[in-house]
Amino acid sequence: MKEPVAVVTGGAGFIGSTLVDRLIQEGYSVVAIDDLSSGRKGNLRSAEETDESRFTFQEQDICSPETTTLIADFKPEVVFHLAAQADVRHSVADPVFDAEVNILGTLRVLEGARLSNARKVVVAASGGTLYGEPDPSFLPLKESLSPNPLSPYGASKAAMIYYLSVYHYLYGLDSTALAMANVYGPRQDPHGEAGVVAIFAGLLISEEICKIFNTGEQTRDFVYVDDVVEAFFSASQLPGLELMNIGTGVETSVNELYQTMASLVQTTASPKYEPSRSGELERSALDPTHAKNKLNWVPRTSLLDGLSSTIDWFREN
Repeated sequence: MKEPVAVVTGGAGFIGSTLVDRLIQEGYSVVAIDDLSSGRKGNLRSAEETDESRFTFQEQDICSPETTTLIADFKPEVVFHLAAQADVRHSVADPVFDAEVNILGTLRVLEGARLSNARKVVVAASGGTLYGEPDPSFLPLKESLSPNPLSPYGASKAAMIYYLSVYHYLYGLDSTALAMANVYGPRQDPHGEAGVVAIFAGLLISEEICKIFNTGEQTRDFVYVDDVVEAFFSASQLPGLELMNIGTGVETSVNELYQTMASLVQTTASPKYEPSRSGELERSALDPTHAKNKLNWVPRTSLLDGLSSTIDWFREN
């Protein structure tokens, strides 16, 4: 019997490439689509080496009309859409470009899924920007909270979720949007759109001084990439239309994060504190209860274990 086909946009990114590896292990033939603007071809080396006959890489901009044709031609059972313009500050500086990638690009992908009669689409949404900055009494945030994006990036990701609803209503296309917390782990690029874990890891291993903006008491919800990939795979088996948070529900301050990582690399160096950056959330955490109920998903990797694995990877790479 022929293997089912899965398409992963943003497949050369750190989350996307980890998902590609998992799908190949699960018996899928995988098509990774990436324009390599932030993803790295090297992230796909293990996929190519595992089974070259079941892996295809296509260097392609998701905003191009060819993306729709490409997806339709491969006739995937499932489409995982992770490609995005993911830099909040860049979205503020150039909201039109952000919308072109995150809204038009998503429509190109959804059209490909529709034309190929895909069974399911799973998309990467952003929990940190979707809900804005609600009263701290709502933490950890639930999906029942109304979207209130405060950046063009957050607005474009919210629009993507509305389009999923439209495609489900008009065309019967099942989809799940995963509103992710701060994902970290091996393969995350410490440059460009990187999260604070990757930035700290790169600097600490290089014995350079880390910068902390504001007081460092601002909090984030850090979730390990392997746990996130498990959520993507589980969501691909779920029928219907869903939005669910993928996080730990636990707040960790940037200061706590730095101290933990500094102890793992055995340094006593102090960070340098800089003024706060505009648009930065003070506190953030996502309630994963809905994902537990629907997917039987829980984050299994402790922050200490995840940080240790991440630092080990940065040391080796």
